Amino acid sequence: MTLFDETNFVPDSSPGYIVRLINQMSMAGLDRVLAEEGVTATQWMTLVSLHFGFADTCADLARNMAHDKGAMTRLIDALEERGWVERTRAEDDRRVIRLALTPVGFEVAMRGRRKVIECWNHWLADWTREEVDSQLTMMRRLKSSMEKAGPCDA
Repeated sequence: MTLFDETNFVPDSSPGYIVRLINQMSMAGLDRVLAEEGVTATQWMTLVSLHFGFADTCADLARNMAHDKGAMTRLIDALEERGWVERTRAEDDRRVIRLALTPVGFEVAMRGRRKVIECWNHWLADWTREEVDSQLTMMRRLKSSMEKAGPCDA
């Protein structure tokens, strides 16, 4: 089934365009509220990704966050300098450098988490629980569909 064609595919109907705008708006808003903690939205997302075990190496973080590997290394360098992240060599493979939050990094991540929760509750204040759940379900489904379909070779 064809969902889009030249008659109905405009920015306001493009999932990619809308997702990008929402991402830009949320990152800008989160950067503002997280500045009080001395952390950017991207730095905070990195700390939280480490906390929740989504990744434990720089390469995995870059992949999971769709971030450039070199930029991620520099970001981790900055977090390490602030005492929020520590690097340790893996015992089973000395080539692998594992990342972990320090206790201070954990506290920064959790204070930031509370601020991020407040932001999303503010932005979604006129939504019902069912609408939020439905939207999250649809977004997860879109992610899964894109992963399953693989790259588009149009």
